[in-house]
Amino acid sequence: MKIRIIILLIWSATTGLLAQVPEPAAPQEEAILLKGGIAHLGNGQVIQNSFIAFDQGKITLVADATRTRIDFAGYKIIDITGKHVYPGFILPNSQVGLQEVSSIRAMDDYRERGDFNPNVRALVAYNTDSELPPTFRVNGILLAETTPTGGRFSGSSSLMHMDGWNWEDAVHTADVAIHMNWPARKTGQFDFATFTFNRKPNKDYDKQVREVAAFFDDALAYGAATAKERNLKLEAMQGLFDGTKVLMVHTSGPKDIVDAVAMAKKKGVQRVAIVTGTDALLVKDYLAANKVPVVLTRLHSLPGREDMDVDLPYRMAVELTQAGVTVALSHTGMLALARNLPFYAGTSAAYGLDKEEALKLITLNPATILGVADKLGTLAEGKDATLFVSEGDALDFRTNKVLQAYIQGRQLHLKNRQQVLYERYIKKYGLQK
Repeated sequence: MKIRIIILLIWSATTGLLAQVPEPAAPQEEAILLKGGIAHLGNGQVIQNSFIAFDQGKITLVADATRTRIDFAGYKIIDITGKHVYPGFILPNSQVGLQEVSSIRAMDDYRERGDFNPNVRALVAYNTDSELPPTFRVNGILLAETTPTGGRFSGSSSLMHMDGWNWEDAVHTADVAIHMNWPARKTGQFDFATFTFNRKPNKDYDKQVREVAAFFDDALAYGAATAKERNLKLEAMQGLFDGTKVLMVHTSGPKDIVDAVAMAKKKGVQRVAIVTGTDALLVKDYLAANKVPVVLTRLHSLPGREDMDVDLPYRMAVELTQAGVTVALSHTGMLALARNLPFYAGTSAAYGLDKEEALKLITLNPATILGVADKLGTLAEGKDATLFVSEGDALDFRTNKVLQAYIQGRQLHLKNRQQVLYERYIKKYGLQK
């Protein structure tokens, strides 16, 4: 028995050392000037030869180096001639920091019991020791919206930095959104015998919609009352009515999307976004007319209906953008693969979207949807110095090689567990990089 315990302790110690995440970056101590890079501003513009300066975590200069003369005194000069500079990519609607190994229940903390939990705050469960953020950072993903799931009202999400000692360090903006799962008109189950998805009408749909409406009414009445007993659930909803939070509605089916938007507008919700897939294309004109943005969850997937083109998911962002809908990209499925977010934008560019417009899908657009575009999403003076330098095109997996990354001016350590293993076995077998 003692031998088994000793072996277990040795194994835990060695694997623990291997699994250590990089130490969080120290605060910026000196002004930095990135000189000569190709700056992709995130707003559709590109500066081929740029000056990007930042100090105390904020961008202080974005300029064309061919037209601007500056005094280099007081700056740490980093020559990045020929390299590409981007604003930090933003991953919306993610369980990063809440889930580590999906098959181990004790490592999943993204769902609360019950159906109506708008007061549940994802940020307090955020795990800064997760191994996933370091793998996201090396592809340029520097922020993520950590999001609870389940129930009718899942809870409040927060925008988190992919670096920090604890959740208080990592949080960029707390409680940016409340997530709601709209009732489905049709329910279904996958039949493995026939390999088909069988759908049938949801007989409780009307009842479930009434429950949602009643909850909104209760929240409105609570906000209007002068004397009241504190109710955390209804209190959390108040941000939807004053515009400080966005209502992120998870739904599919064109009629469900229309019903959800109409309900939210009727109840006085100021900002609404739809989290969905290909069905958004069926109501794109309605979404554009009502200025409702869309977060697309499955770009690299098969279409949701048999009569849709097989490559339709790849064209979703293109067609919605052309219709006038603000689109952001997200990820569903294995959480570790969310690191491919830049390449989803690259797919949209390959299927017809201008490259700089595709960049907006993971920079300015998610920042706008989450209400943080005044601080993030573009390279602009006064905004957070959250940016990175890539060897080549960051939307192409063949050339995305992040050389430097900064979160509010703090230079990140870009090592991660996958790189450590790669270098270990390259060395072991005498292979060349």
